[in-house]
Amino acid sequence: MPGLDLLRAIAVLWTMLFHSFLVGGLGEDWDWAQRYGWMGVDLFFVLSGFLIGAQVLKPLASGERLSFGDFYLRRAFRILPAFWAVLALYLLWPAFREAPGMEPWWKFAGFFVNLSIDYGNRAAFSHAWSLCVEEHFYLVFPLLAWLLAKRASAMGFVALAAAIVVGGIALRSGTWLHFDTLGSDRNWFVENIYYPTWNRLDGLLAGVILAMWKTYRPDSWARVGARANAVLIAGLATMALSFWLFRERTGLLGNSIGWPVLSLGLALLVLAGAQTGSWIGRRAVPGAAWLAAVSYSLYLVHKPVYGLVQTHLGDALDRIGSGYFAFATYGLASLIAAALLYYAVERPGLRLRGWWLSRAASKPLASPSMP
Repeated sequence: MPGLDLLRAIAVLWTMLFHSFLVGGLGEDWDWAQRYGWMGVDLFFVLSGFLIGAQVLKPLASGERLSFGDFYLRRAFRILPAFWAVLALYLLWPAFREAPGMEPWWKFAGFFVNLSIDYGNRAAFSHAWSLCVEEHFYLVFPLLAWLLAKRASAMGFVALAAAIVVGGIALRSGTWLHFDTLGSDRNWFVENIYYPTWNRLDGLLAGVILAMWKTYRPDSWARVGARANAVLIAGLATMALSFWLFRERTGLLGNSIGWPVLSLGLALLVLAGAQTGSWIGRRAVPGAAWLAAVSYSLYLVHKPVYGLVQTHLGDALDRIGSGYFAFATYGLASLIAAALLYYAVERPGLRLRGWWLSRAASKPLASPSMP
């Protein structure tokens, strides 16, 4: 799906642009894009909800057995090798850290650093928070989908989805009002609203809704292809509304109703990208497929690479005085590091996954024991 490759590439580049604030940014002309670059992670959430949701729902919709073991094994081989490699670098090579302080290793290994972090003093590898949200989704969604499929009910799913959206709005609003009233000095927005999984379900839910639509209503899904460009335009318009709602990123308006609106806009873009008849899904953009392939490795390494480049070349880049050249240097270094991680660790892990699964599939069943 070239449209989804393009969206994934945009997501990681947009996130990189946002994190460029660590090294001076791209310049005032691109401040508007950098300011909203954190939305790239939400685009990843919608894509994950759609792709993983479809992977889980497809066998359930056809009445087949969902293999939990195969699913979790696939996710483990996909996520863990590159993650553990980068975590090892953070732990064994302090100069690799983009910030001096870091949470204990076991919070990262257990994928709950997003639920317990001192962001003000231990911000190194803090971008692992989104991986924790994804891991929690991988852990819970297959079981939830299996339970719902046993008693399939469209109204039941609609009620659950509405409860997640309304509950998220209430929880974020209540948290915001509580800490705003207290006037706490710590970064409670990041620690209590932005990072915790229970506040970040809107994007994953939007992706799952798309997956359910495609899986259970394929005829209706196919008809959308004829209107894919209208969906794309609607998505861009909804994104513009979310920009307005999040004009103050840490404000109450964005952190109450802004998340579901943003997720809706991103879901419309993903819906358009999944259609071969849309402007973004019609043909491949050169380089987008490769960027999509290495996006996970690129996400893992770009912040520490920013820090390394700034340490060793920051003064020289400042003397040049060009934000474009500096950002290109940081970006190129990140791409090289991501390519090394992808080809040396992530891709071999995927090959090992294929070998392991094919071996398990070809292994004969054990004979039943005799009484």
